[in-house]
Amino acid sequence: MSFARPLLLLLLAALPLWWWWRRQRLAKLAGAPMSDVRPALGPVERLWIARLPASLRSVCLAAWIVAAALGSARAELRSEGISLVLAVDISSSMLAEDFSPANRLDVARRTATEFVRARSSDRIGLVAFAGQALTQVPITTDYEVLEEAIRQLRVGILEDGTAIGTAIATSANRLRRAPGKSKVVVLLTDGENNKGTVDPRTAAQAAATFGVKIYTIGVGTQGEAPVPTGQGPLGLRYETMPVKIDEQLLDEVAHTTGGRYFRATDAASLSNIFGEINRLEKTPVQHLVYHRYEEAYRVPLGLGLLALALELVLAGTFAVRVP
Repeated sequence: MSFARPLLLLLLAALPLWWWWRRQRLAKLAGAPMSDVRPALGPVERLWIARLPASLRSVCLAAWIVAAALGSARAELRSEGISLVLAVDISSSMLAEDFSPANRLDVARRTATEFVRARSSDRIGLVAFAGQALTQVPITTDYEVLEEAIRQLRVGILEDGTAIGTAIATSANRLRRAPGKSKVVVLLTDGENNKGTVDPRTAAQAAATFGVKIYTIGVGTQGEAPVPTGQGPLGLRYETMPVKIDEQLLDEVAHTTGGRYFRATDAASLSNIFGEINRLEKTPVQHLVYHRYEEAYRVPLGLGLLALALELVLAGTFAVRVP
């Protein structure tokens, strides 16, 4: 139980003062003939009945004061963080096994999950892209749903290729109406823009006009890496191929929006990059607490009405009110 208007409780201090004033007034009347003051009082043993109406009046006033002050508080907490979209490349080249002991996509999933767990009070979405881009999870604070969607990222659910411009446009569109001042895209890819109708530089300029900052991450070792090229009798067939990442494009996209470009050559460096982005995008979180009071006056109000009714009945029947 809490009080919405606690200052009203100060009125309770007036009740002892009223009793003191009443006692002083009765003391002045002590010398008058009792037949003039209380003609219908009766025997001395019924004095308590004469005092009962005043007591009931005190109970009534006290109950009404409490009813006026009483309230049930309910706190509402609002947190303001940043709005962020993870854009993850799921083209077939992400199966390259140069991030031993796993492939690029496995390491990206694990590192992205750790990144999400390190955030708090942020709204995060997930976009998967290959030859197309698809929103897997809209902007949300439900991190459990987000982590499950990251774990479900698979090569082959979209047309193969690397549509970086489409991924940027899709991510920026998700952030365009997102609340908050800070809006960020973390784009992870291992290739060159070879699909889609949206130019990455144009998409980055449009994102910048919406206030969206883009961090780009190029994933892949320097030199060559075993890349799956098709199905063989024992599963995927791998060939050692040059690692081609358009670092100039990714750097331009990042700098156009005020972000940065990173290169990850192994699992440890990718984890460090996500950690660096985590530090760069740590913003002070403002907590606004609202108190909504639900009125809880009914019980003390009813008690006061009951005391008032008893006072009126007693004053008009068994006891004569003494001024």
